[in-house]
Amino acid sequence: MQVRREVLGDEHVDRAVARTTPFTEPFQDFITRTAWGDVWARPGLDRRTRSIITLTALTAIRAEGEIGMHVRAAIGNGLTPQEIAEVILHTAVYAGVPAANAAFKIAQDVLAEMGLDGP
Repeated sequence: MQVRREVLGDEHVDRAVARTTPFTEPFQDFITRTAWGDVWARPGLDRRTRSIITLTALTAIRAEGEIGMHVRAAIGNGLTPQEIAEVILHTAVYAGVPAANAAFKIAQDVLAEMGLDGP
């Protein structure tokens, strides 16, 4: 939970925990233990690199509901808006223009909400 809070922020995690129901509790436990406890906490890559990989994968699979959250996390992990744009642009070549187009829209909206200018 500590890594999850450090990457996503207390506000986001508190909302997710508050919305947990008996139906979703096993999934919340799973992602906290597996994604945040096992994978994000590993020493092999720094969080900045993990954010680049995560944004790439989310763009590629069109996980549009997750991209905004990880744009915020990427900023917190040291990426600039310009680097986020480069990650999405690079992903367009390999994952497709429609996926990148959707990701750019989400990223631009999130960065604007955060008061950050894009490239």
